[in-house]
Amino acid sequence: MSTSALGIHSSTLLLYQEMYRFEKRLQTFTDWPFTEGCQCTPEKMALAGFVHCPSENEPDVARCFFCLKELEGWEPDDDPWHEHSKRSLNCGFLSLKQDFEELSLVDFFTLEQERLCIYIRKAGDQQILRFQEQVDSTRTILVNHFSAADPHRSGLRGWGSQS
Repeated sequence: MSTSALGIHSSTLLLYQEMYRFEKRLQTFTDWPFTEGCQCTPEKMALAGFVHCPSENEPDVARCFFCLKELEGWEPDDDPWHEHSKRSLNCGFLSLKQDFEELSLVDFFTLEQERLCIYIRKAGDQQILRFQEQVDSTRTILVNHFSAADPHRSGLRGWGSQS
């Protein structure tokens, strides 16, 4: 993993550690497109564990700070808690039976360990995907190079389609 990618992951990891607090999550929804007269208000989004992480093309992307599930394409009548629980059945944040401030230290560390495992797994999966993309690109370059050099070589037929 490159140091720049590691830095991005590290800063996001530390930032999301602060998101156990409702107020911190709510602060991310300053440019949220749905505010009044709908189900998915910033308050309800933050209560459901979401942080707002818009992109240029998707102004309504929200991600759970805990399970990292991203949802977009929100409609005014979408219930954030229902949508979150429907798409992330085992989110530890959704299964909390009490407010964060009321957790014992042992409960908090157990929860935080789960959050870190989810985060590390997702970061690892992203790195594996980037590596696989490089492998596929290199394979294509090699197949094209050797096929162009000697198109009659039977040893390379079908090689580029292996995974």
